[in-house]
Amino acid sequence: MSVIMLELNEVNFDFVRAYAAKGELPTLARLIDRHGIQETESEQKYEELEPWIQWVTAHTGMTLAEHGVFRLGDIVDRDDITQIWEVLERQGIAVAAMSPMNAVNRCSDTKLFLPDPWTPAPTTAPAIVRRLYATVAKAVNDNAEGKMDAKSALDLLAGAAAYARPVNYTQYVSLAAQAARGSEWTKAMFLDLLLTDVFTRSVKSSKPGFSSLFLNAAAHIQHHYMFNASVYDGPHANPDWYIDADADPILAVYGLYDRIVAQIERSFPSTRLMLATGLHQDPYPHLTYYWRLRDHTAFLTAAGVPFERAEPRMSRDFVVYARDVAQGASAEQAIARITTPNGEPLFEVDNRGDTLFVMLVWPNDIDASMTYAIDGKEQGALRDHVAFVAIKNGGHNGIGYFIDTGASGTEPARFPLTEIPAKIAAACGARWPYAA
Repeated sequence: MSVIMLELNEVNFDFVRAYAAKGELPTLARLIDRHGIQETESEQKYEELEPWIQWVTAHTGMTLAEHGVFRLGDIVDRDDITQIWEVLERQGIAVAAMSPMNAVNRCSDTKLFLPDPWTPAPTTAPAIVRRLYATVAKAVNDNAEGKMDAKSALDLLAGAAAYARPVNYTQYVSLAAQAARGSEWTKAMFLDLLLTDVFTRSVKSSKPGFSSLFLNAAAHIQHHYMFNASVYDGPHANPDWYIDADADPILAVYGLYDRIVAQIERSFPSTRLMLATGLHQDPYPHLTYYWRLRDHTAFLTAAGVPFERAEPRMSRDFVVYARDVAQGASAEQAIARITTPNGEPLFEVDNRGDTLFVMLVWPNDIDASMTYAIDGKEQGALRDHVAFVAIKNGGHNGIGYFIDTGASGTEPARFPLTEIPAKIAAACGARWPYAA
C-alpha cells in the first residue's frame, strides 16, 4: 500500500468542525466521521511554536531539544539529522516530496523532491517543474509589491499549461478573477492548487511508496484574516479598509482543501491517506501589524550595515550573511542602532556568528509621518522602505491534528508529534529505527 501525507499547515480543525456542522466541507467532515481525528502535541513555549520547528519534528521524530533546528532554512547545515524520506528510501521504498517545510533533499533516487520556497536546498524534478517551482518561490518571497517579470510569468504559464489538470481549469480562472478584483488571499490558494496538480501528476507517473505534499495557504490566510471567519465568535474585527466585512477567506481556503482532499482520494483510490497540521492557529488576542522591508539590500546598505548579502524569509523575517564572525557582530550592532526616533527597536536579531536571522518587529501602524532613526538621528519616512503585510489575526497553538484513513479506531485521542514518522514507516511496511 502506498501512503500520501497531506501536510495542511496550521489548519484549525475546531473551525473545520464548526463549518462542517453548518453543512460545509463535506469531504473533511466525512473523513472525521469515518476515521476520527487525533491531536498531536509538541512544544510548550510560545516562541518555540513555529512551523519550521514543528515540521522538522514531524519529519525526524525529534523534539526541538533533540534536533535544535530553530530557524527556517537551518536544516540545510544539519547533516546529522535523518528525515523520514531517507529512512524509507534506505529500506527500498521510493519517496517523493512537494515543498516540505524546512526539509532538505538528501534522497538518492527520488523523481520528485522540491523543498519549501524559503529553504535553499537541492531540487529533484523535471526541468519544467523546476522552472515552475522557481517562479512560485519567487512569487512567495516577493517583497509584497505584487510584481512579476516577463520570464517568471512565462515560466508560470508554461508550468500551469503542462501541469494544471482540466478538472481544475474553472477553479484557476475563478481564483485569478478574484485576485484581480482585490481578494489577495486567493493568490496563495492559486499556488496551493497548482502545487497539488503538479504533485498529483508527478506521483501518478512515478508511483512512490510514500509521498508528501505541504500546503501553506491556510496558514497564511488564517494569520491575516481569521477574525473574518463566520465561525469566529471573538471580540475583534478587521477594519473595512483591510477586508470586506462579508468576506470569509477561511471558509474559502478550507473549501479548497476539501476539494483537494477529495481529488487526491479519487486520483489514488488504493492509497492510505494521512492528514497532519503540525500545529494550529487560534485567534490572536492583540491588534498587531506585520511589516516587511521592500528592498532588504538597499535599506541595510543605506543604513550603513556591513554585510555580504541579505535573503528574505517568510513575512517579516530575513537572513543577513556576513563575511565572518567579526562582520556579523558589526552588522548586529548596526541593525540595533536602527530605531524609532524615540529609541524603540525596529528589528530583533538572532546572531549566529557569520549569519543573522532578523525580524522586523514593529507591531503598530506605520503612517506617512512616521520616521526612523540611526543613532538617534532621524533619517526620513519609514513608510517609504516597508510594505504592509497584514494585521495579525491568528497565533500559534502547539496542538496539531491528525487523520489516518488506515487507523484502527482504537488510537489515543492525543499523541506526541514525534510519533508521526514511526506511524508513516509502519504504514509503509518499514521500520522507524529511532522509535523509543
